[in-house]
Amino acid sequence: MADVSFDTLRDTLEKALLKAGLKADDARVCARIHAESTRDGVHSHGIGRIPRFIEYVGKGWVDVNASPEKVHALGAIEVLDGHMGIGVINALYATERAIALAKEHGMGLVALRNTTHWMRGGSYGWHAVEQGFASLMWTNTESCMPAWGASSPSIGNNPLVMGVPHAEGPLVLDMAMSQFSYGKLQTLASAGEFLPVDGGFDERGELSRDPAAIAATRRLLPTGYWKGSGLAVLLDALAALLSNGRATPAIDRVEKGSGGGSCQIFMVFDPAQMSGQATCEAIVASIKAHLGDATPAKAGTSVRWPGEATYRRRQASSVTLSLDEDIWQRVCQLAK
Repeated sequence: MADVSFDTLRDTLEKALLKAGLKADDARVCARIHAESTRDGVHSHGIGRIPRFIEYVGKGWVDVNASPEKVHALGAIEVLDGHMGIGVINALYATERAIALAKEHGMGLVALRNTTHWMRGGSYGWHAVEQGFASLMWTNTESCMPAWGASSPSIGNNPLVMGVPHAEGPLVLDMAMSQFSYGKLQTLASAGEFLPVDGGFDERGELSRDPAAIAATRRLLPTGYWKGSGLAVLLDALAALLSNGRATPAIDRVEKGSGGGSCQIFMVFDPAQMSGQATCEAIVASIKAHLGDATPAKAGTSVRWPGEATYRRRQASSVTLSLDEDIWQRVCQLAK
């Protein structure tokens, strides 16, 4: 493993992205988002995504010169076309537009179509809650997970993000529709570790905790079995409907890498204009206290609220990150 400071990671990522052809402002923003995801423990969508993203840029699958364009507006709703631009830049812009609409209407919904991989969806939920806004966001993707009852990929592993602000740590949920993402499988397989619970099917069609075996068959286990499968289908349909963009079958035909041609939804709510900021604070505080009073299933542990681990990491004044040596060296080479 390589021990690297947050600032060194961010600056190295920025150099690699500049060399790949990104504009200076975009490279700086993307480097920060990827570094933050890595610091928050999501290496697979932080530093781990950089080589693949640069590969996609080189192939022309991501247009580094494109900007999101408003194509439709209806009160608190806007539809944007991402023109296959940088997924992080498009998603941050959509989040900011949703926040602006929420300030005006109490709620804002931005539907983004024709974009590319947004990397870690939680980045945008955190961006909203840190400004005092609640959020509900999701994306559709290409077929990368079998629907319940199928053995071949037929639905997207459509991540869902929810957040509610709180002065002493927001509630933030960032989950894929599979029990474990491919990124998590890769991370554990590289470390020689197994999953804590069943995460998919092996070549014999049996449930497995071996990340390498599951990655080989691409038979991820939907979260909640048929429930996660059904939720993935509806998230796909709603994302395509609200943005007038592609559903998963059409994304499959784009063939421009993972997430290329996808749709994303950014719903943001202003607690101050709805129940009131004080009420929002009280609700979250009561939930945290209630979870804290729960009896842990395992002695010596505590029941955490969604987003707590990330919040604690972000409160640390100085962070040294332990990175996979191989991926760190690859990124360093890309930055030269």
